[in-house]
Amino acid sequence: METRLMAAVLASGRDAALSHASAAAHWSLLRPIAGPVDVSVPTQAGRRRRPGIRLHRRASLRSEDIVRHRGIPVTTPARTIADLHGAVSPRLVRRATRQAEILGLLRGSGVATDRTRSDLERDFLRFCRRHGLPAPEVNVRVGGWTVDFLWRAERVVVETDSLGYHRGSVAFEDDHARDLDLRAHGYDVRRFTGRQLRQNPAQVAADIQDALACAS
Repeated sequence: METRLMAAVLASGRDAALSHASAAAHWSLLRPIAGPVDVSVPTQAGRRRRPGIRLHRRASLRSEDIVRHRGIPVTTPARTIADLHGAVSPRLVRRATRQAEILGLLRGSGVATDRTRSDLERDFLRFCRRHGLPAPEVNVRVGGWTVDFLWRAERVVVETDSLGYHRGSVAFEDDHARDLDLRAHGYDVRRFTGRQLRQNPAQVAADIQDALACAS
């Protein structure tokens, strides 16, 4: 695979770099997407198209936007994410941004993130805005635990549960140990599933509002 990527870059000229979805896959921000290899060049001049290569002419591409990763010239994670806008679905842009943050690839890049680690967490933030709930802190440390959402002044914690992150006996025991310890330190812990957010939104919103009101 990497031989094919390097060949595409070399075939596109001296200043070419892997970019867009191909760069995102190379940085492990997205899974590889079938199709031509995305390559950007810092010129508007016409270069002959080659089979298997999707050439992006970017006069704004600067030398500092390009680094070598595993031996291949590639756009930086921040530039890669900027290029993904309009090239892939918004959901994939969010996924790539989230993965880059988890991997620590966006420090000091100026790329804004919302600290969510899953689509369910992002859905919950939208849920809070839609129901007029105060904005919580996201994925922050409380004692020895990282909690999904925290209203610090009210000492209210919300965990959003999905099978992908919470299936299995170990995850089940860890979740309950976390809840027990947080309650022992005075935190009110509430857990909601994606199905509850979709099917019983008014009930979930009222439950959170009650928790915040009781703590006020």
